[in-house]
Amino acid sequence: MDPIPPGAQAALDRLNAPSRLPRADNPLASLDSGDFLRLLTTQLTIQDPLEPVDNEQMLAQMAQFSALAATSESGATLEGISAKLDRLIEAQEAARAASEAAAEAARAAAAAAPSIA
Repeated sequence: MDPIPPGAQAALDRLNAPSRLPRADNPLASLDSGDFLRLLTTQLTIQDPLEPVDNEQMLAQMAQFSALAATSESGATLEGISAKLDRLIEAQEAARAASEAAAEAARAAAAAAPSIA
C-alpha cells in the first residue's frame, strides 16, 4: 500500500480537526435562558398589579424565546456541517490530485520501462 501523499494527509488532518467556529458578533446571539429569566422577573416586578400581563401574552413570549433558541441552535449546527463539508471537499480534491499524480507517475514509469517483446 502506497503512503498517503503529503497534500492529501494535510487535507485529512484538517478534516479530522475539531471545529472551532467563531461566535457571532451579534450581541443577541449570546442571549440564553438566564437572560430570559432575568427579563421575565424584571417584567413581573415592574408590572402594574392591577393590570397584570395577560397569560396568553406571557405564553406567546415564552414560545417566541423557545423558537429563537431552536433557530440559533440550528444555525450553529448548520455552520458546523458546512465547515466539515468544506474540509471534506478539500480532502477529496487533494485525494483526486494525488491519484492523478500517481497515475501520471505510473504512466511515465511504464513508458520509460523497456518493452518486453
